[in-house]
Amino acid sequence: MATSYTISDLAKEFDLTTRAIRFYEDMGLLQPERTGPGGRNRIYSARDRARLRLTLRAKRIGLSLTEAKEIIDLYDSPRDTGVQLRRFLDVLGAHRKQIEEQMAELQANLQEVLEHEKEARSLLHKLEKKK
Repeated sequence: MATSYTISDLAKEFDLTTRAIRFYEDMGLLQPERTGPGGRNRIYSARDRARLRLTLRAKRIGLSLTEAKEIIDLYDSPRDTGVQLRRFLDVLGAHRKQIEEQMAELQANLQEVLEHEKEARSLLHKLEKKK
């Protein structure tokens, strides 16, 4: 028998709320089997668990859920892996460029803060010398 998980199992394992898991389901990242009255109970497969793990990994590196879904769906499809890898590299390259730009902006901001600190220390030192 295949391994299955409840929403509570996954929430506990990945330290998420059940609401977050339902959101990922609404985004099409997870597709649990529905059981019970009115299909209220969700049964997640090992595939769903793996997709959730990949989704969280993608989020950790800063990809949007749409980008995560696109990449995960590519790996689920029977298409050529070259196409999948090229698309993955495109997404990662764009994301890396965005991070590099943010880092450059942060470096410039940090430099400005350091200059202001140096100037304030110098002024304070001059004031204290006059006393």
